Amino acid sequence: MIREHDRIVLLADVPERGLKAGDVGTVVHVYPGGAGYEVELMTLTGETVAVLTLSADQVREVRPGEVAHARPRAAA
Repeated sequence: MIREHDRIVLLADVPERGLKAGDVGTVVHVYPGGAGYEVELMTLTGETVAVLTLSADQVREVRPGEVAHARPRAAA
């Protein structure tokens, strides 16, 4: 179950925002029944890249043992 302040992983690219599957964000709001999430994605230096409303099928929980991967920010 995904809750507020949990980290999530994008399951698909969001090209209009320069985001790629595998990018990690933080849940800032959970919609009723977990139908969707408001998610903030940031650079590793703390700059907000996007705040998006995503459906439950666009994200997944972070799994134990996963390692974050850095990549250059794509142009939006």
